[in-house]
Amino acid sequence: MDMILQIIETTGFANLQWGNVIMIGVGCLAIYLAIVKKYEPLLLLPIGFGVIVGNIPYLPGLPLGVYDTVANGATQNSVFSLIYWGVTSGIFPPLIFLGIGALTDFSSLISNPKSVLLGAAAQIGIFVTYLGALMLGFSNQEAASIGIIGGADGPTSIFLSSQLAPHLLGPIAIAAYSYMALVPLIQPPIMKLMTTEKERKIRMKPSRRVTKREKILFPIIVVIVAALIAPGSLPLVGMLMLGNLLKESGVTDRLGRTAGNALLDICTILLSFAVGASTQATRFVDGVNVGFLTPKSLGIFFLGLFSFSIATFGGLLFAKLMNLFLKDKINPLIGAAGVSAVPDSARVVQHFARQYDKDNHLLFHAMAPNVAGVIGSAIAAGVFIAIFR
Repeated sequence: MDMILQIIETTGFANLQWGNVIMIGVGCLAIYLAIVKKYEPLLLLPIGFGVIVGNIPYLPGLPLGVYDTVANGATQNSVFSLIYWGVTSGIFPPLIFLGIGALTDFSSLISNPKSVLLGAAAQIGIFVTYLGALMLGFSNQEAASIGIIGGADGPTSIFLSSQLAPHLLGPIAIAAYSYMALVPLIQPPIMKLMTTEKERKIRMKPSRRVTKREKILFPIIVVIVAALIAPGSLPLVGMLMLGNLLKESGVTDRLGRTAGNALLDICTILLSFAVGASTQATRFVDGVNVGFLTPKSLGIFFLGLFSFSIATFGGLLFAKLMNLFLKDKINPLIGAAGVSAVPDSARVVQHFARQYDKDNHLLFHAMAPNVAGVIGSAIAAGVFIAIFR
């Protein structure tokens, strides 16, 4: 009987708390949205499953979770903690940027350089939210990590928080990826509010053809300029442009395919799962109880939504401002694509515009501020690292 009771005490049922139940429900919801609603399934499905795995309770001292790295006075890493180390050390985000660069065509941005301004304007959400987080009592490092969510760039958010506020990495990563997945729900109401029907129907002229030489020179020039402006952005921008150079050079096709397919998929799976598994309902970090469901974490979700909304507002507003000075008007909807959710924001712009003019194709034009936003958010992260680390 003692043996039976001991076995029962080791089960997850005996150690289950309401926090675990709630978070397991959140994980199931993420999987539902990924499979049924098809909201960023490549991200939400492994994250949701990771949330479930991370909230299965177990006896203290049993090295199973992502935070279990010390047991009985000696280092004893769990399998999940080794995977999570790739997140906290900042390894996975640059590798994901390498894969993204190998898949990205910067032709739209090269052919329309003024779109850089739209990508830069959308980053206002990052800095406004940084100030708001400071007013709510977050430290400089925490506020910077929260503000970067406005870029709607999961890897950048994870990279910055791992450097400045690792204790908030879980909530920040979940918020960033959640808002990336919910781009089709968040942006259309803002676009409808900020534009008129006439503006939504503006058709833009076809962009010029970009030469191969320009495509090769672009990543080299960008990495030099970006690194000189913000050296802290080098791990992200450098890997992004390396991946793009592998793709565009014409002599490293095999490396480009590997970076854009196998490597990107592997890192995405491991990072997404580890981030989900880090959302334990309650845990201890440096002896301080940090609960994922605390008001502080809920504040991160609110500030993240605020940041993403302000970024969308900023891009749309600046596009309308540019039209005051441009002879050939741009469709202000493409300003909403200035956030870094590639290519989801550009697709949302395309779909929204076609509701008012089915023959108005804005995808290529929207990709220009979209990829500019990726570079912009990485530079913003580099600035924060240089100032606050």
